[in-house]
Amino acid sequence: MDHGSPSGGQASWSELLAAHRLATFVLLCLGVWLNAVDALVASTIMPSVARDIGGYAYFAWATAGYMLGSILAERVGLRRGLALCGVLYAAGCVMSALAPGVWPFLAGRLVQGAGAGFIVGLCYVGVRAQFPERLWSFMFASLSAVWGVATLLGPLMGGLFAEAHFWRGVFWAFGLQAVAFAVVAMIALPTSDRLPEARRSLPVAQLGLLTLAVALVAAAGVLGRPLAAALTAFAGLALLWITLKLDGRSRVRLLPRAAGDLSSAPGLGYAAVLCLSAGAIGFSVYGAALLQTRLGLGPLAAGYVVASESIGWTVTALWVARTPPAGQAAMIRVGGSLVALGLAGCALTGSSAGVWPIALSGLAMGGGFGLCWSFVSQRILGGVPEMEGALGSAAIPTLQILGNAVGSAMAGVVANLLGFAHGFDRHTADHAAPWLFGLFVPVAALGGLAAWRLAGLPERDDRRDGMGGGVQASDDVCSVG
Repeated sequence: MDHGSPSGGQASWSELLAAHRLATFVLLCLGVWLNAVDALVASTIMPSVARDIGGYAYFAWATAGYMLGSILAERVGLRRGLALCGVLYAAGCVMSALAPGVWPFLAGRLVQGAGAGFIVGLCYVGVRAQFPERLWSFMFASLSAVWGVATLLGPLMGGLFAEAHFWRGVFWAFGLQAVAFAVVAMIALPTSDRLPEARRSLPVAQLGLLTLAVALVAAAGVLGRPLAAALTAFAGLALLWITLKLDGRSRVRLLPRAAGDLSSAPGLGYAAVLCLSAGAIGFSVYGAALLQTRLGLGPLAAGYVVASESIGWTVTALWVARTPPAGQAAMIRVGGSLVALGLAGCALTGSSAGVWPIALSGLAMGGGFGLCWSFVSQRILGGVPEMEGALGSAAIPTLQILGNAVGSAMAGVVANLLGFAHGFDRHTADHAAPWLFGLFVPVAALGGLAAWRLAGLPERDDRRDGMGGGVQASDDVCSVG
């Protein structure tokens, strides 16, 4: 239980970093680091991986498989859960490092993603359970800052290993970090640190259907005939929609009950998270490969151009962390719109412009995420009943990961139809960006529309009304930890 300072006191960074919170703060940041840096390292090394062990047709599956594993992860107590998922993450890294071919490599990515899903889900639940509400924006800004560190070090690590022709070393390095993370979790957190809302049952049916839905979309990318690919992808997307509808009627749910209500803050917030993530992920998956092929950049330089998205996210997230409540709606509206505009810029510049216009487009897209993400998260958490608090918190990364999984799988379909299934060449790369990025602008625009509508709703806190199951939440106690 976190009593914090007296109710009504002004939040500050010093309060967040107080001695009794510091160990938990550092641990949650380390957990997000393991997931944040993966996307940047993977985008940098994947062209080298494909050249070494083959599998150009399955290029996007490395991301989709990782994200799918993350969706399958479920939450338990903080201490034991973080330690176990650190070991699971390390096991996936070892599998990928030792992989002799593309299929063992993809299996390793799936296991690694499952470990990362545990980590990120627990980290978001931990924010709500371990910190008072007035510190949430500071905590979300801190987690965004972790992406800044990943932005600087991720492409550097991936690029150095790729240029040394030792991409397997990346997975050995992160396997060791995951083991260290598990040890720190066991030492830093108390043995009694359990979440009261930890699941007793798992939404097995929904998880199975989501797995099948993402698998269908990913499989569409390796079908040779456009009609068969389109029908398979449509079937996967339809199954995804059916699964989300069924979840709202299930006794054991993957998402809060209000997630499907697009007139509520949670429903609109989750829709924004899902669509913005699905629209933007193609730049992370294929941006470095296009830059290496079309402009002749090395893995290190290409990785840093793609990292412009994360740079924009980090800088703006820290800049708006102290935005007063009166200005947060504007940040949500501008941020959601900027993501779609930045993606459109990537589509327009990716096949014809040099490095700087592409980097600026990525910077704008990431800046949009940074402007709105923490405030969208706050609106979601403020609209979720107390009894669904842990579920609502964990659903934020779940929907983000689901969007990334579906978006990367769909990007793989488009890329393979453009000719990337047989390798990357200059002619294909010159004509890819308008399709590979442009086709996803409407998806990001739907996310921007959801964010715009969310910003227009009156602020409310369902945790303080009768929906809270009789539990009164104060400014100092977000939940019993």
